[in-house]
Amino acid sequence: MVGLLGRTRSRSTRRPSTAHQQHGAHEGKHRRGPSNGRRSALGGRSVAGQVFVLQVAVVLLLVVAAVVALVLQVRHDSTQEARGRSLAVAETFANAPGTRAALSAPDPSAVLQPSAEAARKASKVDFIVVLNTDAIRYTHPKPDRIGKKFVGTTAPVLAGHSITEQINGTIGPLVQATVPIKAPDGKVVGMVSAGITTANVGGAADRQLPLVLGAAAVALALATASTALVSRRLLRQTHGLGPYEMTRMYEHHDAVLHSVREGVIIVGGEGQLLLANDEANRLLDLPADAEARSVEDLGLDAETAELLASGRVATDEVHLVGDRLLAINQRPTDLRGGPAGSVATLRDSTELRALSGRAETARERLKLLYDAGVGIGSGLDVTRTAEELAEVAVPRFADFATVDLADAVLSGQDPDTGTGLRRTASAGIREDAPLYPVGEHITFIPSSPQAHSLRTGEAVVEPDLQDAPGWLDQDRPRATKIVEYGIHSLITVPLRVGPLVMGVVNFWRSQKPEPFDAEDVAFAEELVTRAAVSIDNARRYTREHTMAVTLQRSLLPRSLPEQSALDLAYRYLPAQAGVGGDWFDVLPLPGARVALVVGDVVGHGLLAAATMGRLRTAVNNFSALDLPPDELLGLLDELVGRIDQDELPEGGTAVVTGATCLYAVYDPTTRRCTFARAGHPPPAVVLPDGTVEFAEVPAGPPLGLGGLPFETAELELPEGSRLVLYTDGLVEDRERDIDVGLEMLRSALAGAAPSPEDTCRAVLDAMLPARPSDDIAVIVARTHALGPDRIAEWDVPAEPSAVGEVRSAVTRKLAQWGLEEMTFTTELILSELVTNAIRYGNGSIGVRVLYDRTLICEVFDGSNTSPHLRYAASTDEGGRGLFLVSQMAERWGTRYTPEGKVIWAEQPLP
Repeated sequence: MVGLLGRTRSRSTRRPSTAHQQHGAHEGKHRRGPSNGRRSALGGRSVAGQVFVLQVAVVLLLVVAAVVALVLQVRHDSTQEARGRSLAVAETFANAPGTRAALSAPDPSAVLQPSAEAARKASKVDFIVVLNTDAIRYTHPKPDRIGKKFVGTTAPVLAGHSITEQINGTIGPLVQATVPIKAPDGKVVGMVSAGITTANVGGAADRQLPLVLGAAAVALALATASTALVSRRLLRQTHGLGPYEMTRMYEHHDAVLHSVREGVIIVGGEGQLLLANDEANRLLDLPADAEARSVEDLGLDAETAELLASGRVATDEVHLVGDRLLAINQRPTDLRGGPAGSVATLRDSTELRALSGRAETARERLKLLYDAGVGIGSGLDVTRTAEELAEVAVPRFADFATVDLADAVLSGQDPDTGTGLRRTASAGIREDAPLYPVGEHITFIPSSPQAHSLRTGEAVVEPDLQDAPGWLDQDRPRATKIVEYGIHSLITVPLRVGPLVMGVVNFWRSQKPEPFDAEDVAFAEELVTRAAVSIDNARRYTREHTMAVTLQRSLLPRSLPEQSALDLAYRYLPAQAGVGGDWFDVLPLPGARVALVVGDVVGHGLLAAATMGRLRTAVNNFSALDLPPDELLGLLDELVGRIDQDELPEGGTAVVTGATCLYAVYDPTTRRCTFARAGHPPPAVVLPDGTVEFAEVPAGPPLGLGGLPFETAELELPEGSRLVLYTDGLVEDRERDIDVGLEMLRSALAGAAPSPEDTCRAVLDAMLPARPSDDIAVIVARTHALGPDRIAEWDVPAEPSAVGEVRSAVTRKLAQWGLEEMTFTTELILSELVTNAIRYGNGSIGVRVLYDRTLICEVFDGSNTSPHLRYAASTDEGGRGLFLVSQMAERWGTRYTPEGKVIWAEQPLP
């Protein structure tokens, strides 16, 4: 290379340099024999001998000086090289693809530590440390130092400058360079420090010193051989190599230099350009007269010119020269006694950087698709799934994303083929974008990209919205605002599952100046295709859930019957995950009594809802028999057992349906309430003074188990008391035990207002989970008493003459109540009922008349035989009494008591 420092033209007229001659000496094939003048050269008395002695002394002095100078120079140059290498390694790692992105990862050390250690070993430095802006280490050759404070100066680096210094660090005295990691906007987001310890820096001199001393000893030995021997050795180095061979060697070297695909530049010690090969001229676009000019006058950018003129060591230092990214490696030529200057090689890394950028983009998009698969469809709500799609796409793929769905999709139905959609979800880097707001119904014109996507099922890209007439015609004023806002490119992708098109997804770009391209369209289609499956699943679930809820609500009471015994309020909340089998009912009974029932079928889904409907119907039918609560639950228990047998699959075992139930009957005339429960939570009673108690009702087994009887409990309630019946979904949840739930319910009832509506509201506000996993049914009933002034009772002797006395007494009572116009029918009904009791009954006979929402006549006797309505023939003398009662009364019937039976009849009030 030394031979190339002079000129690069007129190859045929150049003469080989000494360096070339020395190199060619090793390739020579013809060598001459040694001279016979060695002895004369060794003669000490001759002038040659005196010159020889003087030469030995001079050589010895030069060797000593050379050793001292070399040690100092090597140490100085090693330190300089360490500084340059540390700076180059730090800058290269800081600018490496992925370094800046890794700083924002959840665990930067896990990403950066392996690559930092690999780079450290490859670059032969002692450490590469990545720091955050607080100078806390993310990487270190000793893992226990990760997370600790960095030793060194960081203030200039945080200001955006690189710094090289010699300090006493955690691994000893060292030379280190610290450079900033900058974001695209120039902000410093981290730092990289690389360095070499002083021991390794100075080790080169120590390792070379024995070699230098050995060389000095050899030189002294050679000097004593004689001047002639040295001369002959120099001649022997070029012996057999003539001018033609020297010229050919030089031309070969010159051809290689100018044909390599790396630029080569040689700069002299004064900063002047000595040589530039063809590739360097192309990469730097040098003028024709560049040689012998200062590199700072060649029109290069300031940073590149400064690097080439300085001669400092550089390793893969990237510079932007024109439109090219050049990786520059530079080394000085005087490291081993060569001429002052430096040699730099230039490599075009533009395509490599572009390829690396595309690989990084592909990696990010694969990560985005993975995140979309995990984050989209976390629930079964159509709207929430659409929102998740928009949130995943922004800002990693688009600056704004909107999802437009057909109204039928939101309700769980199959969409129609129209172009009217509702904006369901929207996400963006800012909230003031002039796009259609969420909730607005949009009718797309046929020329719009969205209508084309809906019609063809294909994605549409609009690279420049300013030149998109179909999109502009949709809404000119809004389109103008969107363009002025900075949104300039659009991709519209249909939400399609098979032939079903549910809507469109719009991706908008504003910050990046580049429009969406074909690769972006392919990625958008892949992203939307994955999300479409989740949205379709949510749509199907919504449809099935709506059908099940509709079925369930159709099986529950739509309104409560009119009655005077209780003020009622209720709440029913289906589970979020699916319908269940909770039900409730309010059933008016004869004698102004009211039955309250709350039940819960085990499980969820349509089977539980259908079973609930069957049980509710059965309770309604059994209540018409006016059975005691325990007997009614016994009949329900048998019914559930039969349902299990009906559901028995072929060759399988019975499916245990199972249910719980609480049945209560309140009598306003006595203020007594009778309870029976089958595996259901106990009812709560709130007394007028606010005291809350849970009624001690025997639990009983759940319905369907069979074999065990049910027991009743009876409470006398002060007027104004509140009965609270509920299902277990209110007090029991995955996150709390039922005992905790009962105490929470007690606290909520103690602080609730006295009205049933306020009580329901207070209970749900305090007890309702954020996402109920089970149905919840609550009934609150405030009791009323039927006053003594509305009750008339008489004991009737078992004599026919007593019938007239009963009629007279009833006539007087009806007059007191202002019901004179009902006197005739009431006398007739009581006459027939009392006559039947005297004739066919036994024991004591009693008559009770209740003035409630209807006029109720009751006749008590000690017989347990029930009269039957029959149609008497024209020749029969009797048998028409109950027929007349059925015609005069609105309802009539029989109920049994422990002492006998009661025959009752109700008449509507005028």
